[in-house]
Amino acid sequence: MKAVLDRKARALLAESARAGEDCVVVVVDHVEGSVPRERGAAMLVSARAIAGTIGGGHLELKSVAIAREMLSRGADSADGSIRRFPLGPALGQCCGGVAHVAFHVCRAGIAPPGLDLAAPAALFDLQLFGAGHVGQALVDVLAGVDCNITWIDSREQQFPARVPANARVEFSEAPQEEVAAAPANAFYLVMTHSHAMDFAIVERILRRDDAGFIGLIGSHTKRITFERRLRERGVAQAAVDRMVCPIGLSPITGKAPGIVAIAVAAQLLAVAMAQSGAQVALAKAPHAG
Repeated sequence: MKAVLDRKARALLAESARAGEDCVVVVVDHVEGSVPRERGAAMLVSARAIAGTIGGGHLELKSVAIAREMLSRGADSADGSIRRFPLGPALGQCCGGVAHVAFHVCRAGIAPPGLDLAAPAALFDLQLFGAGHVGQALVDVLAGVDCNITWIDSREQQFPARVPANARVEFSEAPQEEVAAAPANAFYLVMTHSHAMDFAIVERILRRDDAGFIGLIGSHTKRITFERRLRERGVAQAAVDRMVCPIGLSPITGKAPGIVAIAVAAQLLAVAMAQSGAQVALAKAPHAG
């Protein structure tokens, strides 16, 4: 059985192992109809803490109680018992489906044989250029999202003292040089303190021609100026057309850093999920022949 544990749940499991503390991995084994979370969604329950989620509500409340009851009576680590929860009749939840939830006791924080603990797949790898107000707000918004952030700025003092676990700070006196190290299909957001630096970074990204998303902060006027200069430097129009500027989902308006960050984060998620859906559709398409 595969159980997908988020960062906080994996951190709690590691703490339990260091302390020799028993805990329980609670995982959605399989489902019938509409339920809050998908198969494999998991949480970790110890006597003192909870991390991760199987969907909240009464289902999660009951599952936590069962897990802690197992810990209190010293249930065997090979238990792996599965409980059936009809969400409507038994728990009063509107979903109406049935969740089958498995409980795996981890003695001294060690997962039992047969339980495959996995991290959520990253939705995207983000190369974020700029640690100004919007950049900082965006990193805060994305802290709870399964993505990897490489955060780049030429001003070391701009980075906050603490950053989320999914962000890696990169101080660079020439941020445009960092474009070459980005993975294929990376998402890029360019929002430095300098238009000249923004241009140098965007040009490098477009010449790579393998970005999953290219976003540039700024107005329509900035976009027109950058388009003209990029064409003058020989960048193909098809590449220039991939640049998104202004950034953020259009129904969300406002210029406050927090609002911009939410609009941009929503846009990144929309693009990532659309690409993922396209990949799934392609994988399911019949072979031409």
